[in-house]
Amino acid sequence: MRLRLDLAYDGSGFHGWATQPGLRTVQGSLEEALTQALRIAEVAVTCAGRTDTGVHARGQVVHFDVAPEALANAAGRSTASPVEALLRRLNGILPPDVRIRGAREVTEEFDARFSATWRRYAYRVADTAAAVDPLTRSHVLAWPRPLDEAAMNDAAVGLVGEHDFAAFCKRREGGTTIRRLTALTWRRTEEGLVVADVRADAFCHHMVRSLVGCLLAVGEGTRSREWPATVLARHERDPRVKVARAHGLTLEEVGYPADDQLAAQAVAARRVRTLEAEQA
Repeated sequence: MRLRLDLAYDGSGFHGWATQPGLRTVQGSLEEALTQALRIAEVAVTCAGRTDTGVHARGQVVHFDVAPEALANAAGRSTASPVEALLRRLNGILPPDVRIRGAREVTEEFDARFSATWRRYAYRVADTAAAVDPLTRSHVLAWPRPLDEAAMNDAAVGLVGEHDFAAFCKRREGGTTIRRLTALTWRRTEEGLVVADVRADAFCHHMVRSLVGCLLAVGEGTRSREWPATVLARHERDPRVKVARAHGLTLEEVGYPADDQLAAQAVAARRVRTLEAEQA
């Protein structure tokens, strides 16, 4: 049977999501807790999106497969359902900087990574002395100069849509940097924070933090509102674009289609993308 877990974590104490020998990672901690809870030798999980060192998550999603008898045995004498018993057991084993927020059985067509239709991140910035709170320093970037969120919103308009985001990504062998960015907006909260809400069908490595870094330069007035679109059009990494620090970024939410569309979405997500203009 296949299970879906929804989890949150504070990325401050982890070397990112993916397992790395000798380093503390979210995936490593979760898989270790699962093997202990299920009393089996090995469990492999698949996540919706790998987060870098220091990046947080409030809405990460994973799936894994387990034999029904192993799940039932792990529940022991609990009066809860086997899945609910596993959730409680996992939260009793995991360190306090990782929490399972939900668990449920899903169809075998569900794939946490390839079935996802969109991911949403938030990047939080404190740009005034009054907004800088030492109690939230691990997930809010303290910025030394005031930011103009209206200017950043104007500059972001030219980035929304399906583009080759090579200028804002760290390339990976065999991968594509074409993505569909569906939302990139900035807002100021009642607490005085400037928050970017970024949503796309998928993201490539360092894409969100590079977009944020580019727009912060516009917000503080060192770059024009037209500059981000000019950078995007070059289709190559621009050294003038600074990658924003990891700790201000949080994976907030992942979206999935209805169950009867999961398999088709997974197939579509595996296709190598090309831009329509290039296809023509």
